[in-house]
Amino acid sequence: MFPLKDAEMGAFTFFASALPHDVCGSNGLPLTPNSIKILGRFQILKTITHPRLCQYVDISRGKHERLVVVAEHCEQSLEDLLRERKPVRYPSYLAPEVIAQGIFKTTEHMPSEKPLPSGPKSDVWSLGIILFELCMGRKLFQSLDISERLKFLLTLDCVDDTVIVLAEEHGCLDIIKELPENVINLLKKCLTFHPSKRPTPGELMQDEVFSEVSPLYTPFIKPASLFSSSLRCADLTLPDDISQLCKDINSDYLSERSIEEVYYLWCLAGGDLEKELVNKEIIRPKPPVCTLPNLVFEDGESFGQGRDRSSLLDDTTVTLSLCQLRNRLKDVGGEAFYPLLEDDQSNLPHSNSNNELSAAATLPLIIRERDTEYQLNRIILFDRLLKAYPYKKNQIWKEARVDIPPLMRGLTWAALLGVEGAIHAKYDGIDKDTPIPTDRQIEVDIPRCHQYDELLSSPEGHAKFRRVLKAWVVSHPDLVYWQGLDSLCAPFLYLNFNNEALAYACMSAFIPKYLYNFFLKDNSHVIQEYLTVFSQMIAFHDPELSNHLNEIGFIPDLYAIPWFLTMFTHVFPLHKIFHLWDTLLLGNSSFPFCIGVAILQQLRDRLLANGFNECILLFSDLPEIDIERCVRESINLFCWTPKSATYRQHAQPPKPASESGVRSSAPYFSTEYSDPPKTDLARESISLNDLKSEVSPRISAEDLIDLCELTVTGHFKTPTKKTKSSKPKLLVVDIRNSEDFIRGHISGSINIPFSVAFTAEGELTQAPCTTMLQSFKGKVIVIVGHVAKHTAEFAGHLVKMKYPRICILDGGINKIKPTGLLTVPSPQI
Repeated sequence: MFPLKDAEMGAFTFFASALPHDVCGSNGLPLTPNSIKILGRFQILKTITHPRLCQYVDISRGKHERLVVVAEHCEQSLEDLLRERKPVRYPSYLAPEVIAQGIFKTTEHMPSEKPLPSGPKSDVWSLGIILFELCMGRKLFQSLDISERLKFLLTLDCVDDTVIVLAEEHGCLDIIKELPENVINLLKKCLTFHPSKRPTPGELMQDEVFSEVSPLYTPFIKPASLFSSSLRCADLTLPDDISQLCKDINSDYLSERSIEEVYYLWCLAGGDLEKELVNKEIIRPKPPVCTLPNLVFEDGESFGQGRDRSSLLDDTTVTLSLCQLRNRLKDVGGEAFYPLLEDDQSNLPHSNSNNELSAAATLPLIIRERDTEYQLNRIILFDRLLKAYPYKKNQIWKEARVDIPPLMRGLTWAALLGVEGAIHAKYDGIDKDTPIPTDRQIEVDIPRCHQYDELLSSPEGHAKFRRVLKAWVVSHPDLVYWQGLDSLCAPFLYLNFNNEALAYACMSAFIPKYLYNFFLKDNSHVIQEYLTVFSQMIAFHDPELSNHLNEIGFIPDLYAIPWFLTMFTHVFPLHKIFHLWDTLLLGNSSFPFCIGVAILQQLRDRLLANGFNECILLFSDLPEIDIERCVRESINLFCWTPKSATYRQHAQPPKPASESGVRSSAPYFSTEYSDPPKTDLARESISLNDLKSEVSPRISAEDLIDLCELTVTGHFKTPTKKTKSSKPKLLVVDIRNSEDFIRGHISGSINIPFSVAFTAEGELTQAPCTTMLQSFKGKVIVIVGHVAKHTAEFAGHLVKMKYPRICILDGGINKIKPTGLLTVPSPQI
């Protein structure tokens, strides 16, 4: 979008025609209101940008099919040039073919049969009428009512020279004769009655009138989009005199921001469209009692109330005052609008109110998103960073960890997912028209996917859903369409409604990262492994809850498949998904496990107090979940989880180091366990049955070495050391017999032989080592042995005793022996 500059924002309102309440579509569902249809179709207008066109900004839907449109507004218009005070009479500008078409009422199940009465050539006719009025200095058809005007326009088919006939009808032949010949020829071209003979806009631009005028204007070159193969810097030029440029910079910094940004901030600062229209008496509230009819028949027909005048078309545009917004931002310094991206001292620009901004950064997310000044700074910062993508990828990750401004969420998500290249060419090259077997299932799923949202429930939204989903299915022949794929698509489509290619690209990058092989034709082995690891995560973080759920047989298969198959989009509304995914996209493929555990912990008291049937009912209608708390606790859970504990055999294979995109500024929970090259100390794959038999997760030897901060000698390599401020302190429990323990053990470990660890009642035997084990309850405890069955049983006993954060060393003590890390106690003298 272009900067606001000296333009303003205006709003006007109109009503969509109401539909009968007792009529349903062919699918048995109520008909989509016309206002929602208009809302969906309107979105494409927001993409039309040109320096010499007013920019459409927004459309909102009110009560009783009312729609309010916000657009760039200029006070001076063609009407002012004609020095008239009446509204423009639109029917006078309609082309004859549009008038002849009449009113066409389409049906919902046959949208493709809708004719196209207007088009570029119809616009050429309208341009001709406007030019004619400007040349004559008067409006046409003022002496005729609307029906007579339309009839007259249709009779022009029988005349030889439309321009002369119009001039004669309005008594201005003398003016026509004084016009230059090239202007008269232009009018005749525009006002050619038959569309087949009328020039297109492109052909009209070749007229000599335009060839004389066009050199006076700098040709407009649409800038390259963020995700394209074109160079975004190709058409950038600097003026010859930089010092003059600095002098010419407008001190009204807000006017340099895009119209979309200004409108978004205007709303945050208390702007209310309906209130503005009520103040100008465009909307006239009427007490409900005054709208009651005098007589109502059984069939619903009513009498005694005339048509409400406020429901008639009034195209008056109300200018939206920016005074309140400017007053809100009066303390924001000019440097806030031009932040230095290399400054790592703070993510907030300096200003007179910097203390307030710093304080705002610590407030809950929902408050930050409604703070006008804070959002201004975040929007400007992200706008600068995204324009420098992918070169500022690291800094985008860093700032996204603080928060993502809602206005910039779509592009920021794409950057976090690593979307690059000519995405439009790729999307356009996919066959989205040829029928495929999946079409029927897509058609069934779309009307049920987030249909509370007006944008996604519109016919235009359904059409975009179909194209994006079909493009994904066609371009991934090794995968199949599973129910839930539509829910995954919804957040990306909502944020990129006018950019299907970007929605498709984001979805295509998201699925392999978080749902690798989830959409295979036979995905049972992938799903079962995923759910088993999730069960182990529940036991790791909340053994009491895990024990209870296992006792009543309430396994994750009964409730968690929709969670992970749709990454929670099937169970949460979009506004919660946005906040959840803002953090999910910063995490690795194992982060969803922690989100799942965090959800269960919010329901913990109710789950512990109920049996199987009550738990089933609880999850059939999931209670309200505090998403901000869920995100906060998910991060904490992940920081307590050793990375290899969530290892999955069917996870996405590790990428080459050059492609892994490991980010130096990424948090601990964003790096994948499989990112480093696999070593002899990494986790080994085991069968699904063996995995299911173990309550506690396994961790790799390299993870244990890293967490214990041990130094490896020889040819073994461990991950780079990290700061331990957020890492768990752990205890290694060696369950071998005392003789084996004395021959060599991990430094700092304690010995509790498996054979004597528990009493007949299942309690820990009392000994100095078991006392130390009890003192570490709540910390990470790693069970080490040389018999896998014994370590699994030992860990299981501790889980039964409600010990959290219990895990098993994969491969046992034999994995550690070759590293030279085993120590032998010094003989006592």
